[in-house]
Amino acid sequence: MLSAGIVIVVIILGLLYASIRILQEYQRAVIFRLGRAVGVKGPGLIFLIPLIDKMRRVDLRTVTLDIPPQDVITKDNVSIKVNAVNYFRVVDPMRAIIDVEDFLYATGQLAQTTLRAVVGQVELDEVLSDREAINHRLQNILDTATDPWGIKVIQVEVKDVDLPQEMRRSIAKQAEAERDRRAKIIMAQAEESAAEHLAAAANKISGDPVAVQLRYMQTILELNTQSNTTIILPIPVDLISHLISLAKPLKES
Repeated sequence: MLSAGIVIVVIILGLLYASIRILQEYQRAVIFRLGRAVGVKGPGLIFLIPLIDKMRRVDLRTVTLDIPPQDVITKDNVSIKVNAVNYFRVVDPMRAIIDVEDFLYATGQLAQTTLRAVVGQVELDEVLSDREAINHRLQNILDTATDPWGIKVIQVEVKDVDLPQEMRRSIAKQAEAERDRRAKIIMAQAEESAAEHLAAAANKISGDPVAVQLRYMQTILELNTQSNTTIILPIPVDLISHLISLAKPLKES
């Protein structure tokens, strides 16, 4: 009798062990009873009917899915490699288990094909300079496609764009040419501004002969401050004309 009682106690303890499950706060359990889904339980302590109930754990935390590099030909026929990262989480554990065989694998494959399709529809300049729009477009497409699986795509980010060496050299030359163009434009604008100021100053000085003479003397003084400087004073044309006009009467007489 004692041995039979021990066996019964062991069986009861085994059944209790098989029927009790503990789920973390971020976990849910999809319960199948004789093959039929009967609901979602958790978190905390849950009870199962031994040999009748089966459960599948589902993690509700955000999943970081790395999308491996994809060979893509852009709209302007440039071959590049692009990789990205996809952030998503399960919002409906029942659909994530029933409607798709492996939601992690399915989401990863869908992210790869979507990345190739979206990047292949834009030009290289857009991939390099307008990633925010591409990320937003990727997120919308993936979120719409995975919604029947009970998955919410939070964010998609394009990480790296690997360019061929020839294209890198071409982009470097283009950037250098753009910098040269901007430098020439700035120099031309500076020359134009200087010419305008010089013209304005000349107009002001030309109205007063004394100002012209003062500016002339100031220039001479500035040159004289430099050491070992030879100053050549040009004779004004007005002075020469005045001397010629004085010499004509003397010659006639």
